[in-house]
Amino acid sequence: CVCVCVCMRKRTLEKHQFALSFTQRCPLAKGLVSIAALVNSAEETPQPVSTHIKGTIPSWINGSFLRNGPGKFEFGKDKYSHWFDGMAMMHRFYVKDGDVTYNSSFLRSDSYTKNSEKDRIVVSEFGTIAMPDPCKNIFARFFSRFKLPQATDNASVNFVKYKGDYFVSTETNYMRRVDPDSLETKEKVDWTQYVAVNSATAHPHYGRDGATYNMGNSYGKSGKSVCLSDVADLYGAKVICSIPASEPRRPSYFHSFVMSENYIVFIEQPIKLDMLKAMLYQVQGKSFNKIMTWDPKCDTIFHLVNRHTGECSAVRYRGEPMFTLHQINAYEEGGCLVMDMCCGDDGAVIGDFTLENLRRGGEELDKFYNSMCRNLPRRYVIPLTVDEDTPMDQNLVNLSLCTATAKKTGPGEVYLTYEELFNDELLQYGGLEFPQINYAENNGRPYRYVYACGFGHVFSDSLLKMDVRTKELKAWRHHGLFPSEPVFVPAPNATEEDDGVVMSVIINPKEVSGVRGLHIKQQQCTLAFKGFCVYS
Repeated sequence: CVCVCVCMRKRTLEKHQFALSFTQRCPLAKGLVSIAALVNSAEETPQPVSTHIKGTIPSWINGSFLRNGPGKFEFGKDKYSHWFDGMAMMHRFYVKDGDVTYNSSFLRSDSYTKNSEKDRIVVSEFGTIAMPDPCKNIFARFFSRFKLPQATDNASVNFVKYKGDYFVSTETNYMRRVDPDSLETKEKVDWTQYVAVNSATAHPHYGRDGATYNMGNSYGKSGKSVCLSDVADLYGAKVICSIPASEPRRPSYFHSFVMSENYIVFIEQPIKLDMLKAMLYQVQGKSFNKIMTWDPKCDTIFHLVNRHTGECSAVRYRGEPMFTLHQINAYEEGGCLVMDMCCGDDGAVIGDFTLENLRRGGEELDKFYNSMCRNLPRRYVIPLTVDEDTPMDQNLVNLSLCTATAKKTGPGEVYLTYEELFNDELLQYGGLEFPQINYAENNGRPYRYVYACGFGHVFSDSLLKMDVRTKELKAWRHHGLFPSEPVFVPAPNATEEDDGVVMSVIINPKEVSGVRGLHIKQQQCTLAFKGFCVYS
């Protein structure tokens, strides 16, 4: 009996490495500043306006700093329910010779145009379903519920680049090409016209070979397969490989993927999409986010793919249930693949970002924030050579100063445990998300520094720089100010990894907003997290 108890305890500790969740380990908030002003509809500024500069902008910074995010939350009497539903608003900060101008524009997507013409919500979004046309008779309204909902082209997630063209993207099968200077909306691009996928991520990777790599999904008789596309340009897109879902009727939701110089990893996480409920929920008038469920009974599965041959590893790498939205970096070292990513313990948090929750105030806002899952950086390590001769139950990770483990638990099975890629100081900032690195030089390679947002509030309220070797942390934080995802811009002829500047849009919900040293009236700007730098 004693022996059995010891073995059971060992397995439990392996599957649940830390007794307390990230949320429980972070300090409780009290007296949070209201962020309701950040989730109200904004006015666009189509013509560039001058700005007031404080300090000095380095002379070598010339070009456009682009941001994208939700900016309109109602049409007529119809209001969106979830923050992700808001109509895309693009922002441009043009930097030249130490001066900055600003302009913004709503994306003229089909969704935006149709909603505007009808003055109501006619295209469903992530958390809001469009109601039948009240002008139709009762039978037409009834049968309209049995039609599959039209995928939105409201591309509010990110700016991406394919073969010299700039697009705004979301997580459906649509993107929109845009002019990065005027922010004019161009043609709609449908992924299904180039490769057999139903959707694609808004977070592609850019290879040193000039190609753009992305991942999408395809729903067929065998369930969902994840397709990896090597996109030299959209017309030349090709599928590297397809990965069948472990549960065809309940494929996993994913927001991004891992890529190193030689490997791609699809993380099949326990956020499940119940495809059988999809049609039923349409009939019941429920939105897409309702088919997403967090199932902590499922392990996380890491699917390893050779980036050059498309061969999927026969080894199944597993870990305890977690969810991840954004990868930090991945690289190969010592016969292993090192993967750094921001992770959380409760994937249900995605559905919590309703506008009702975000517009809370006082104790209700504190209560909401304190109940939220916090994301923090983890390191997982995959041993690349595992075969029948690999010993069982021995740690296969032999990297210096790394506490992540990988143990063979059976034929073709390896169980991973992670290293916490931070020290307790980071907990005071409420977690770390929206990570960025010196991408051009270090993506897919060993690196040292990550730049990110801290979350001592529902929205990010600090900018962080962390040394992943020493876990030393540097932070910028000012009460009542909310920064967007940082973008690292390397200095010309830089010799050090962190030689450059970090750019972010800092917003004050009470007064003004802008990039550091740049002030813009609040009504011109909503919180826009994702962005891009265009160099001139």
